[in-house]
Amino acid sequence: MTDQISIVGSGHTAFGRLQDSLEDMIVQVVREAVEESGVDPSEIDAVFLGHFNSGLVSDGFASSLIHQAYPELRFTPATRLENACASGSAAIHAGMNAIRAGKARTVLVVGAEKMTHRSTDDVTQALAGAGYQNNADERKLSFPQVFGVAAKEYTERHGSPLDAMARISVKNHDNALKNPLAQMRKAFTFEEASQVSNKNPEIAPPLRLTDCSLVTDGAAAVVLTSAENADRFERAVRIRSAVHVSDLLPMEGRDFLAFEGPRRAFATAYEEAGITLGDVDFAEVHDCFTIAELLTYEAMGLTPQGQGARALEEGTVYRDGALPINLSGGLKAKGHPVGATGVSMHAIAFRQLTGQAGEMQKQDAEVGLVFNMGGSAVANYVSILEAQKV
Repeated sequence: MTDQISIVGSGHTAFGRLQDSLEDMIVQVVREAVEESGVDPSEIDAVFLGHFNSGLVSDGFASSLIHQAYPELRFTPATRLENACASGSAAIHAGMNAIRAGKARTVLVVGAEKMTHRSTDDVTQALAGAGYQNNADERKLSFPQVFGVAAKEYTERHGSPLDAMARISVKNHDNALKNPLAQMRKAFTFEEASQVSNKNPEIAPPLRLTDCSLVTDGAAAVVLTSAENADRFERAVRIRSAVHVSDLLPMEGRDFLAFEGPRRAFATAYEEAGITLGDVDFAEVHDCFTIAELLTYEAMGLTPQGQGARALEEGTVYRDGALPINLSGGLKAKGHPVGATGVSMHAIAFRQLTGQAGEMQKQDAEVGLVFNMGGSAVANYVSILEAQKV
C-alpha cells in the first residue's frame, strides 16, 4: 500500500561516459529536483541514496554527499540503499516508508552510479557480485552469461527468441533518438541487430552486443511527499501502488524463464492500484538484456508465456502501439547506471505524466508503469503512477 504518496519533482543527468564525479552528479540532480518541485531544502525531512557500487568507486559511504547540494540539508538523516540493479527503487521504497511511518512528510531520493572509468572486466566482475556466490557453477557466471543461458533455455522450450530480441533492440534505440538524455542515440536496422558481425559480436552466446545494456555514468532524483501535501506543489504524480517482491538468489532453486518474482509483483501492483494492464498508457521496464524485456512482456500479462514475440509482431509495444514500452530508450539505449536506474524510471514516468517528456512524450498519458529488477529477477519492483496535478 502507498497511503497516497506523490512525486512532485525530478532531476536527471544525461547518461553516458561523463567527466563528472559521483558527487558532482548527485549534487546536480538534487538541485534540479529541488528547483523543479519548488520545495525549500529546509523542508526535506530525510534523504535516501540508491547506489550499488560493489567496488566501482572508493565512495563507500556516499549517502551524505547529497548534503553537498544545499547548506540546509546538513543534519538531515541520510541513508544509502543497495539492492543490485534495483537499488534506486529500494531507495524510493525507503523514502515512501519514512512518509508512511510518520517520520517524514517530504523526502528526497537519489540514484547514482559512476562506472565508465573502470574497464569492462572490472564492471563485469563488480556486477557479478549480485549473483549467488555459494555455488561454484553460478559464481563463475557473468550477468551476460546468465541471460545468455535464459535465451538458450527459451529456444529449447518455445523456439528461438533471437529475432524478437533484435527487434527489441531496434525499437529501444529508435526511441532513444527522441531522448536527449540517452547515452546511445543511434539507430540500428533489424539486419544490423540480428546478425553476428565484427561490429555486433556475440558477448555471451547467443547474446549479441546489441542485446546488452550499456556501461553508464548517471544520476536521477525525485522528491516525494504525502498526497495531502502535494496540493501545494505545481505538479504531482500519485503513486497508486508500489510493490516489492524478492525471489530466491540461487537460480537452481527456481524456473528463471517463468519470471515468477516479476509476475507476482505485476499482479499485486495491478490489484493494489485497482487497475488492469489495459489501463496503463506506457511502461518503463528493465531491459538489462533484450531477453529480459521479452520475458517481461509475458510476466506483465501482455502475452502468454512463450509468446512474448507477439507483442512486437502485433505492434503493441511500439511508440504508436497500445502500450509503448521504454519510450526513453530503456537500459538498452538510454543507459544503465546501476544505482540510478530505478530512480531514472520514476523520474521519466513523472515527466511523462506531467507533460514534460519533450519529444518522447506519450500524448495524454494518465497512467504509467515502472518495472525495475535486481539481479536475475531476484529483487522485483513494480510501481503504478497516475497523473495527479499537471
